[in-house]
Amino acid sequence: MYINDWWSLQQCLIKMNTAYSLLLSVALTSLTLTGTFGADIINGKKVKKNSMLYMASVQIGGKHRCGGFLIDPSYVMTAAHCDEKGNMTVILGTHNISPQQENLRRYTVQHKHKHPSFRHPKNGYDIMLLKLSKKLKTSRGVKTIKIPNKPLKPNSKCQVAGWGKTEQQNVVNDLLVTDVLTINFTACQTMWKKLRVKLPDNVLCAGSFKTKSCASQADLGGPLVCSGKAVGIVSLERCDSPNVPNIYTEISKYTVWIKKVINGGA
Repeated sequence: MYINDWWSLQQCLIKMNTAYSLLLSVALTSLTLTGTFGADIINGKKVKKNSMLYMASVQIGGKHRCGGFLIDPSYVMTAAHCDEKGNMTVILGTHNISPQQENLRRYTVQHKHKHPSFRHPKNGYDIMLLKLSKKLKTSRGVKTIKIPNKPLKPNSKCQVAGWGKTEQQNVVNDLLVTDVLTINFTACQTMWKKLRVKLPDNVLCAGSFKTKSCASQADLGGPLVCSGKAVGIVSLERCDSPNVPNIYTEISKYTVWIKKVINGGA
């Protein structure tokens, strides 16, 4: 009887070790995939209180429409396709955009500068500058972010943040952030070709932010931030293809046009 009990215990331990090894293998595989494609966006964290003070909520009729970011005391940058009919305003200086929040800093958009070549995100030029009704004084609550003059290298570690979709909500009130990696453009093209989409010029690719439920915290129009600079604007997503990288307008390709707009020449 003793021998049989001992034998049963040994068999049980063997099965437990096998199960544990399998579970560990699955966990490591999952970690590898999320690190590659950025699928862990669904587990994004709340942005720290005094960081990302350049983030903007672009709103239509008082409702969040797109992300944006302050690049000049008078200008917020966002995606051109975020332009819609209705009263456009911008909220700055807060990570919580709940309508119940007291003293929300809401600014009227005086003029929209869409890139003159923009037609549709699939054709590129998905960039827009919003001139605010008054010049802001940068303070502890509001800061500008720099933009680059040269292209970004592949496999750069970056961040995206926004008030976009999650599995539970269409829009969240608290600003959320996660890390992503930029992806080689040729590899990105190959993935999008399978969807019969030819990528436009002057774009960047970074890890997919999609899940099977099409949940994303990376707002369209929001920035791709690498080494403290806004290098891209979230432009294209595919809800039906969770492992396809997101597409960003590459800001460094538009510096001449941006300077013209800010200096009043466009």
